[in-house]
Amino acid sequence: MSETEVKRDVRNALLFECAWEVANKVGGIYTVIKTKVPVTVSEYGDRYCLIGPLSYKTAPMEVEAQEPTDPHLIATLDSMRSAGVKCLYGRWLIEGAPHVLLFDTGSQYSRLDEWKGDLWNLAGIPTPPNDHETNETIVFGYIVAWFLGEYVSRQLSTAVIAHFHEWQAGLAIPLLRKRHVDVTTVFTTHATLLGRYLCAGSVDFYNNLQYFDVDHEAGKRGIYHRYCIERSSTHCADVFTTVSHITAYESEHLLKRKPDGVLPNGLNVVKFQAMHEFQNLHAAAKEKIHEFVRGHFYGHFNLDLGNTIYMFTAGRYEYRNKGVDMFIESLARLNYRLKKANSNTTVVAFIIMPATTHSYTIDALKGQAVTKQLRDTVTEIQNKIGARLFERAMRSNGEHGVLPTPDELLSEEDKVLLKRRIFALKRNSLPPVTTHNMADDHNDPILNQIRRVQLFNDEADRVKVVFHPDFLNSNNPILGMDYEEFVRGCHLGVFPSYYEPWGYTPAECTVMGIPSITTNLSGFGCFMQDLIDRPEDEGCYIVDRRSQSVEESVSQLTDCMYSFVSRTRRQRINQRNRVERLSPLLDWKNLGIEYSKARQLALRRAYPDAFYSAGGEIDEDQFEFSGPERMMPNSVPASPRFRMTGIATPGDLGTLTEEMQGLSTSDYRGYQWPSAQDDEEEGYPFPLVMKVRSRASSVMSGASTPGGGKSNSLSEGDLRKADAALSHVQANGVVNGAGKY
Repeated sequence: MSETEVKRDVRNALLFECAWEVANKVGGIYTVIKTKVPVTVSEYGDRYCLIGPLSYKTAPMEVEAQEPTDPHLIATLDSMRSAGVKCLYGRWLIEGAPHVLLFDTGSQYSRLDEWKGDLWNLAGIPTPPNDHETNETIVFGYIVAWFLGEYVSRQLSTAVIAHFHEWQAGLAIPLLRKRHVDVTTVFTTHATLLGRYLCAGSVDFYNNLQYFDVDHEAGKRGIYHRYCIERSSTHCADVFTTVSHITAYESEHLLKRKPDGVLPNGLNVVKFQAMHEFQNLHAAAKEKIHEFVRGHFYGHFNLDLGNTIYMFTAGRYEYRNKGVDMFIESLARLNYRLKKANSNTTVVAFIIMPATTHSYTIDALKGQAVTKQLRDTVTEIQNKIGARLFERAMRSNGEHGVLPTPDELLSEEDKVLLKRRIFALKRNSLPPVTTHNMADDHNDPILNQIRRVQLFNDEADRVKVVFHPDFLNSNNPILGMDYEEFVRGCHLGVFPSYYEPWGYTPAECTVMGIPSITTNLSGFGCFMQDLIDRPEDEGCYIVDRRSQSVEESVSQLTDCMYSFVSRTRRQRINQRNRVERLSPLLDWKNLGIEYSKARQLALRRAYPDAFYSAGGEIDEDQFEFSGPERMMPNSVPASPRFRMTGIATPGDLGTLTEEMQGLSTSDYRGYQWPSAQDDEEEGYPFPLVMKVRSRASSVMSGASTPGGGKSNSLSEGDLRKADAALSHVQANGVVNGAGKY
């Protein structure tokens, strides 16, 4: 039987998911892959395997080596090992424990020049000699294509889906397409290469997207070869997706392909047994931040900690892309407004962004040390006073004696010791802005802007700034908290990003019940704006950076922060409750269905005969679905009112082209997702109003695509007629000289 005659089983397809950050923490994609694993494993079980590069530094701690049980996989790996490929197969030691296959790129570096020549002949992609990251990408891409090609030539019974994340893993896609390997591919870009470079270069990016000469811009920045790999992966994939609508818009112009769908990033949401539990966690974490603040601001400690607001921004050190410039400018304006209003509220703003440093500053270490000494001394004196008071009371023998005076309880020795500790708190300089000695203090953009707006932590300032240029961890001698604990202890996260394809930081804040400020240029901001009627009422403030000038955006950000600072403690507690209940919107149990729809779309494009009858309609008799269509159980209360598309996914925001593919959400029956019936009913005293589309078919997925609901969606015949008519119009337009847009 020839390969073209092989009928692969599409009902129980195998899934290989390939990314540079599988069992290898480098950036945000590691979080996406790792947190998504449990829902993917619940759908695919042992038919799911992750592929990544082998890092000898991290792999021994992340992966438990095992022998494969699939005979085709055993034969494939044996064949590759005999050719010199080193690899590690086993289970990734995370929740879900998926199969993982890691390839050692170093074992095939001898073939690099041969593969570079092949890539040039095959796809016309040039590769400079000294770009180490591209060299790794080429070797890894060729090994993955080699593996998948060998595997599907042996395993002929089941369809194989290969899902690739980002350009570093995507090179295998054009190779698989060129070699006619019987694998259906999905490519997800989490951020475009050119977009990141252009935005960091002070370009008015979003208003000029359609005017960029992409080849020229990529060449000018020395990333033309990387851009070529990214673009070829985009165009050769069966299904192309992005993580947000803002990145989809960007990809359409920079990568020249309109994405088939949007796959938002989720998180594993842990629902607390009682609503007050996360408030208790907030209070405990806030007390630890109080300890740091007491030490950092010693000698100038005029803060009322009961009336202090902690704000923070965090992420990669991308000064403009992450909106740190706007954050600092808004802090200066907030400081002016609070002083003018004679406010007694203090704002401590943290900037957590790793940069090159030499060490902790002596001042920061000394502050924590003298505070600890004072606390130890006070505790010691407390114990002594307690002992003296107890002895004096015992000697009264039950008669009404005279109560001891404070002088009798506080000895001269205690007074001297306490005075010594108090004198140690004397400080001649202002509290430092940064906790570390920076490697390039004079040229650091964050420090230079803080100097320019003069936020020097003066006693009169109502806004204090702490720049912590390092990752947070509990072993830190100054701010000894893990990042998650630190976020829980803060009151507001501020992320006014200019370039943020998704934005995990505000999403993490939302899941932890912490209000956040983001922008409509971040994927997360667009997601919330599309789903919720008034996101600011739910503690998710969205600053407009797309249609406003920079000045207007800074003013709006300042207004948001000022209105938050003006709230009472009770209002802030209420808002944290409102934020925390948004967490189901970001749960992988809900967002994972978007990945399923993308995979099913890829299968339908690769194996249409398995889905469609001769008339072009979906043949449900030929394709056996594994479960009934997903509907919300009747027990779910009317409040909060999610705008459901089967479940709360952004599917009806125009994610996948389902209606054209016969793949609307109500048609999707591929996998029965975990039922919400297991959850107890939750009654909220305030309704959450989800946006409802004006279209009658708002329950359908793909609202921005042509066609209505299931009853009047476009059939294959309609599409063929439309294509014929369109080609006729285009042909006439070209003849008449009207072929331009």
